[in-house]
Amino acid sequence: MTTITTALPAPPSRLRTVLGAVGRFFRRSPLSAFWGVVAALIVAMAVAAPVIAPYPPLKSDFRAMQKPPDEKHWFGTDQIGRDTLSRVIYGSRTSLTVALGAVIFGTTLGALWGLACGYFGGRFDMVSQRLIEFLQSFPDLILAMAIAMALGGGITTVIVAIAVTRIPFGGRVIRSVVLSLKEMQYVEAARGLGASHQRLMFRHILPQCVAPYLILATTHLGVAIIIEASLGFLGVGIPPPTPTWGNMLADSLNAGLVPPWWLVLFPGAAITLTVLAFNLLGDGIRDMLDPRLRGSL
Repeated sequence: MTTITTALPAPPSRLRTVLGAVGRFFRRSPLSAFWGVVAALIVAMAVAAPVIAPYPPLKSDFRAMQKPPDEKHWFGTDQIGRDTLSRVIYGSRTSLTVALGAVIFGTTLGALWGLACGYFGGRFDMVSQRLIEFLQSFPDLILAMAIAMALGGGITTVIVAIAVTRIPFGGRVIRSVVLSLKEMQYVEAARGLGASHQRLMFRHILPQCVAPYLILATTHLGVAIIIEASLGFLGVGIPPPTPTWGNMLADSLNAGLVPPWWLVLFPGAAITLTVLAFNLLGDGIRDMLDPRLRGSL
């Protein structure tokens, strides 16, 4: 007796799946994909700052103080002779680290809070929503500045201050998603089979919240960068001499009655380009993960 066996096709590799998703993203949203490449280049610049920066960011050259851009210093120098290009490159590392840490911490905490509010409801949800409304009653910059001034300077303090401003947005969005998901038939079926609250929340509901979480995290990166730069400009962010884009703008005010144009242009352009890249990338990710929202920006 002869047995005929049929070979099953091999499952697609993880790399092939990722490349396929990236290819679909480029075809559907070429503009957002372009800005995604720009964002990736900015992140790569921050990671490789020690390699690509022409000078140490804190090195002073007293023979070239406050010089305009030339062949030696492409972005010019500040009032104590530090290379502006090197400080912009190293400032990207600090600003992106703060923004990424604040968004991940704040959005994750808000998402877990929203998950609990939407699932349990009742008095816990009511009290939680009043607390969230209280946090949202303050402008983001004012709330972050108050927390940073209360806790003192430092990179950890700035991350916590910005993260607190991101909590209400994650809580509200994820709560609304959970309110609709917990009434779905597959959740009711799991509840009928005796699944625990923990299993229902983290096995059946939370995975469906990944898409809105990614959208929130990507779009809020730009906001976090602006808040960090504003705190540095106001003098309540990361203290000097650590190079950040906000600190560089604040230092330009000490260079004279009229700040030299290169000390304002290049840090400001870095902030604008980075915020624009992450915002448009987040818009494209939102359109891809939730086509119902396409074009709503």
